[in-house]
Amino acid sequence: MNERMGPLGMTPGQYRAGGGLEISYATASTAVGLLMMAATDRGLCFVQFGDDEGALRARLEAEYPDASLAPMPPGTDTAFDAWMAGLRARLQGAPAGSDLPLDIRGTAFQMKLWKFLQGIPAGQTRSYAGVAAGIGRPAAVRAVAGASAANRVALAVPCHRVIRGDGALGGYRWGLQRKRALLEREAACNGGKV
Repeated sequence: MNERMGPLGMTPGQYRAGGGLEISYATASTAVGLLMMAATDRGLCFVQFGDDEGALRARLEAEYPDASLAPMPPGTDTAFDAWMAGLRARLQGAPAGSDLPLDIRGTAFQMKLWKFLQGIPAGQTRSYAGVAAGIGRPAAVRAVAGASAANRVALAVPCHRVIRGDGALGGYRWGLQRKRALLEREAACNGGKV
């Protein structure tokens, strides 16, 4: 995989411009709150939790200020529906894998980290230090935390599975209550506990 682009990733110019892209989005209520999924024709570019659709759309607009954004009418795109079903399966503890195409952009370090996070099995966690060692950068613990926080595709890149070395949850872009709920759901589905 090219580390400058995710699986089916957008080009650096497309990302910087935030434009020339047509992005469809949909929201769904989940057990851990409202989820917005947005995608280009290449894959998911935005998967985030929030408290209301307006705030989520504002985040999407801020991320892609010059893109053409449109709600996806339910049932009109089979791939889009399958991607939403895949995200719902993640909430039930399904493994994160390559079955959800991503159209994301990040630094080489971020892309390497996000790829590593996709390999952490559902129901398991890794410490920030363990992840740093796992990507061959044992001294980059803070950078791992920062790159995890920069993740824009919750569930597809399971950054919630990274915790502090002392077992505390650490931070989570979408709130510690959601992080705890995600970990507990995954552990319950996979026969363990957090």
